[in-house]
Amino acid sequence: MQVLLYLVACANNNLPIHVNLAEENMSVATIVHGSCLCGAIIYEATGPFHVMVHCHCSRCRKSTGTGHATNLTVAPSQFRLLKGEDSISRFDLPRAQSFGKWFCHTCGCPVPRRTRDGTLIVIPAGSLDSDPLLSPTDHIFWDSRASWGCSQGALSVHGGYPESWRKHGGNK
Repeated sequence: MQVLLYLVACANNNLPIHVNLAEENMSVATIVHGSCLCGAIIYEATGPFHVMVHCHCSRCRKSTGTGHATNLTVAPSQFRLLKGEDSISRFDLPRAQSFGKWFCHTCGCPVPRRTRDGTLIVIPAGSLDSDPLLSPTDHIFWDSRASWGCSQGALSVHGGYPESWRKHGGNK
């Protein structure tokens, strides 16, 4: 409960989203499991998670076929592929600095991917089979959203990556 309250406080006060909860003496060893639609790929990730956001950029919309992608991130050391490495196909958009998509070559389901620079694992929230005990805090690339997409709700909005992410190499 303490962690959820802290994350809400961060979002409401516009504090940096990338928070190392262990440094705040609030480390949480939440383990989540996920898989693709056909079950060929199974993974687990251990919290604390860096961030969970709704991304409205055109690349995320096209790669998911929806109005936005909801993703959470963890360090590579917090992620473990349990099954299906040979079932993962990868597409890196050549004209993008870091955008890519990993998916199951059998069912097409988006699956977690390592960023090109290797610093993060991006987990498509829809592939989770268990609750990460984290809710989205922001809408990013809000200026690129589809006119028919979701409303802002109570979440913060950013035209691109939040300024607090610049040091983490946030690039599409």
